[in-house]
Amino acid sequence: MTTIPSPVATSMNTVDATVSAAVAAVEALAPIAVRADLLRAAAGAMEAAATEIVTLADEETHLGPTRLTGELARTVGQLRLFAEAVDEGSLLDVTVDHADPAATPVPRPDVRRMMVPIGPVAVFAASNFPLAFSVAGGDTASALAAGCPVVVKAHEGHPRLSDLVGRILADVLPAGAVTVLHGREAGRDLVLHPAVRAVGFTGSEAGGRALFDLAASRSDPIPFYGELGSVNPVVVTPAAVAARGADIARAYVGSFTLGLGQFCTKPGLLFLPAGHGLEGVLTEAVTRVPAGPLLGDWIRAGFDVALAGLAALPGVRALLPPRPGSGSTGAPALLTMPARDFRATPEAARECFGPASLVVEYADDTDLLAALAIVPGALTTGVHAERGQDTDLVRAVLDLAVARSGRVVFNGWPTGVAVTWAMHHGGPWPATTAPLHTSVGVAAARRFLRPVAWQDVPDDLLPEALREANPLGLPRRVDGVLT
Repeated sequence: MTTIPSPVATSMNTVDATVSAAVAAVEALAPIAVRADLLRAAAGAMEAAATEIVTLADEETHLGPTRLTGELARTVGQLRLFAEAVDEGSLLDVTVDHADPAATPVPRPDVRRMMVPIGPVAVFAASNFPLAFSVAGGDTASALAAGCPVVVKAHEGHPRLSDLVGRILADVLPAGAVTVLHGREAGRDLVLHPAVRAVGFTGSEAGGRALFDLAASRSDPIPFYGELGSVNPVVVTPAAVAARGADIARAYVGSFTLGLGQFCTKPGLLFLPAGHGLEGVLTEAVTRVPAGPLLGDWIRAGFDVALAGLAALPGVRALLPPRPGSGSTGAPALLTMPARDFRATPEAARECFGPASLVVEYADDTDLLAALAIVPGALTTGVHAERGQDTDLVRAVLDLAVARSGRVVFNGWPTGVAVTWAMHHGGPWPATTAPLHTSVGVAAARRFLRPVAWQDVPDDLLPEALREANPLGLPRRVDGVLT
């Protein structure tokens, strides 16, 4: 394993200077058209440095050139998608209600509303996506699209990569638009800095909760958008097992072991009807997945502890027993338990970050629905079913899925999150701290925008986006009608 030198932790004075530079960059990001050009420039710079980026990323994370090349493409694509969204203009949500002196019970004033940047944003990079959820990742791209400078707290799992990407962005963006800090104390100071107006975080439930509480404890509390832990349950109906059970079992193993289970969307729970007859298929598929290096020693150690705790719960039986790793190496494992025991053991529904999953066997529809009801909030819920069969059960499962998760996946798998306009990557606690928002897709920029209304302000004093002639050509809702 390559030894990575520890970066020098950022001092409080440097944090203050860095945030001050971000405040100074607000003006440079203010013009809407400029933001799109800057996002495209950032994408081009990342592409130009692809070989250097992928090489260093692989050295620090062990994720492999193929995976990292794909992740770099996603990162570049995100930057360009947000540039397109800025050009399109609907992120500003421009709304104009003209004055109506004849309105009752009182005359109505002229009111014009739009979204404005919230201010400098702190972003905490993730370990498992060193590009797509790191210095130039989705939080940064969406904040820049909103017109907000970003100060990134680098993840200790890829510090030199973070500095490299920070330098690449600094060459094409205004001074202070994106900067990188190191160290946990620097992260704490960043959340508490009075000029920071919002925080984006992807990481553990414990770390996210601590920072969430810190953001709320400020004399001026700020929004904390944390993506935390998720077990992402998948339900398979009896009809689906009968029609294609073996294929579903193999695909499930492929999904929960993808990236050695280090995706936030990994399916951690698979609900199968009792007597499914798929144990052999499942076990064979898991044994074909080799052990491999996880993101770091700390990930492997945490995985071993979580998996051992899960395996020791009442009613749990090992289909493929846990195998303790060494260094950063982790091996896949698969466990099973009856739904009745699952319902009595809430600990079984906790996330185990790494290549392990739990099969929950349900006796009947009532048993399944009662077990699903104790699963905590999740990023996703999957349903495998046959059209026209088990209809009442499928509808009940979908109702629970909508109530407890941010994305419902039908006859598919949650791993792999499309970066699109419609995507929602969020969910009720503990999946996120802010279930109203997404961290993937165009709507992610709304986290870093706030609405302001202008009432009876003369046209020449209004922002261009609100002026009567609509000089920017933005989509707007005028007197209730989209134009």
